[in-house]
Amino acid sequence: MTKKHLFACLSIMLSAAPLAANTAVTITDNANNRITVNAKKAGAEIQPTMYGIFFEDINYAADGGLYAELVMNRSFEFPNPYAGWEISGKVSLKDDGPFERNPHYVRLAPSGHAHKHTMIENQGFFGIGVKAGEDYRFSVWARVPDGGKAKLWIDLVDNASMGETQKFANAGLDISGSEWKKYSVIIKSKKTFEKAHLRVWGDKKVTTDLEHISLFPVKTYKGHENGMRQDLAQALEDLRPGVFRFPGGCIVEGADLATRYQWKNTVGPVENRPLNENRWHYTFTDRYFPNYFQSYGLGFFEYFQLSEEIGSEPLPVLNVGMACQFQNDTDAAHAPCTKEGLQQFIDDCIDLIDFANGDPATNKWAKLRAEMGHPAPFNLKFLGIGNEQWEAPYFDRLAIIAPEVRKAHPEIKIIGTSGPNAEDNHFYNGWKAMTELKADLVDEHFYRNIDWYKKQMNRYDDRKFYTKKGPRVFAGEYACHDSGKKWNHSGASLYEAAFMINIERNADLVHMATYAPLFAHVEGWQWRPDAIWFDNLRSARTTAYHVQALYAQNKGTNVLPTTLSINGGKASVNPVPSGEDGLFVSSVMDKNTNEIIIKAVNTTHLAQEATIDIKGVKSISPKATVITLDLSDYDADNTPDAPERVKPETTTKTLSVGKNVEFGVTIPARSFCIYKILREK
Repeated sequence: MTKKHLFACLSIMLSAAPLAANTAVTITDNANNRITVNAKKAGAEIQPTMYGIFFEDINYAADGGLYAELVMNRSFEFPNPYAGWEISGKVSLKDDGPFERNPHYVRLAPSGHAHKHTMIENQGFFGIGVKAGEDYRFSVWARVPDGGKAKLWIDLVDNASMGETQKFANAGLDISGSEWKKYSVIIKSKKTFEKAHLRVWGDKKVTTDLEHISLFPVKTYKGHENGMRQDLAQALEDLRPGVFRFPGGCIVEGADLATRYQWKNTVGPVENRPLNENRWHYTFTDRYFPNYFQSYGLGFFEYFQLSEEIGSEPLPVLNVGMACQFQNDTDAAHAPCTKEGLQQFIDDCIDLIDFANGDPATNKWAKLRAEMGHPAPFNLKFLGIGNEQWEAPYFDRLAIIAPEVRKAHPEIKIIGTSGPNAEDNHFYNGWKAMTELKADLVDEHFYRNIDWYKKQMNRYDDRKFYTKKGPRVFAGEYACHDSGKKWNHSGASLYEAAFMINIERNADLVHMATYAPLFAHVEGWQWRPDAIWFDNLRSARTTAYHVQALYAQNKGTNVLPTTLSINGGKASVNPVPSGEDGLFVSSVMDKNTNEIIIKAVNTTHLAQEATIDIKGVKSISPKATVITLDLSDYDADNTPDAPERVKPETTTKTLSVGKNVEFGVTIPARSFCIYKILREK
């Protein structure tokens, strides 16, 4: 990498005793710190995919989370078919329903007694969250098996109510005929309640059959009937992600091949998408959720559609013919490592590309996409094959699958993996193998503590390991946490911000980076930290989310070479030995807005004064936009109860610019600051 493509990343050793976390002090003897930005010529291009998101169905991220369905086990296909339901009266389970891959349904028969009622009640996902004045669409596939007409009554109830009635919203629904048909009715909620239940009362005189019982808010993201929860999807759009990796990591593998994620089961009519076991429901014995399954209502069509609507490139990940290696340590647990043994996995890759990009007139998978409402292609460019797998079992299978995919679709960039770690032999062997297999990008994962991140602040400066001729880097899963505090807090987010300086200034090498995991339900989480926390009605964008958003919203188009000199010392473009707290600086330009964007992360307990000197321009706007994310309250983070405890603050700074284009700034202690300057000439 040439000097003009480098940023400064210089750590400062401070001998002063640490101050209180929220104390800000200007260090007068550091007033000669100088940040020099060379804006004369644009450096390495920053990929549009640089900062993105990774969705994994963990922590009830899909059903019970982003996917707006409010009914759990809506087709009675769980191993316990009444999981999530309470039944009363004459309710029976049948298995000859109208949908081949979801054959179960319930029959509600009259009790035969004037004061005995037949009813089913669904508890939703940790309750059903509804808001006063909002409309909810109840739908069901139903019939009257003996012919004629029947009446259903649908209630939203508060079982803990101390008032005269538990019911706070209801609607009637008329059913007729012995053929299966879809019925729907709008229910308006009269109260805001996080823990509602849904009751469906059978006709007192007529038997009815019910299948695929569903309740959605009418106000979903972009108004889709089979849509996303509005606040959670909006949080993704607001982040402005360049790439969207889905449907997960480990769920792609499955605990075994039989329960791996299979995209072909997730497309077509939602009523006929089969249930799948979620590999996270029994993984952690200390956070155990035996009713955690995948309805596949949120499937690959919906993922592609969401990618398009939030403005990101879709990056699906498919199985390489292997179950999770952590749980399956013998080769017999995986698909045979032959072309014949892997043919279905080859077909899955090729057919998915056709589903996303193909011509509906000539391809059956593209025709299905069009039938689902999207005749135009989704313009898929990237495909991940395998997740977090390692050594010969993975390398040998990818060596069979990847050439077949390339032969059919040479335009698609293939992403391989370097395994679950970022510094062991598996990692180095993975990079060697991915280079030999000519993968376009290599997916690196590192969930590590603060001390690890301090030692990695110059990770991508290592051009002996990361070469110009090798694949590009995809930092596909990463998050920082404190030792002994594996949860979200400002301190960890501060070091994520500092680490991303290294990503940004090495934009010629790193083409994608996605924080993970993305979502967590406050009652259903199994893994933390996470970017967005939510309950049934509210959500909170964490400090980690804000760090990601600030980079994605201010990524620019090109790197600008930058140097940093400390207290009048020699300017440096090379990082000092890592593992120290300090000041981390990078700069970019945005050709679209004509802005120079300078990012500065101060991880120390002391404020830092600096002069910003911009070379290569004759004049700039006299006003600059300053965005500050104050992360000085080390343990602070945002929660649904306090969603804006820590958030970026935007101000306007009037610049005092003399003969040279330079101005002074104070970078607060433990903060992430962005300075946006409009270039006039």
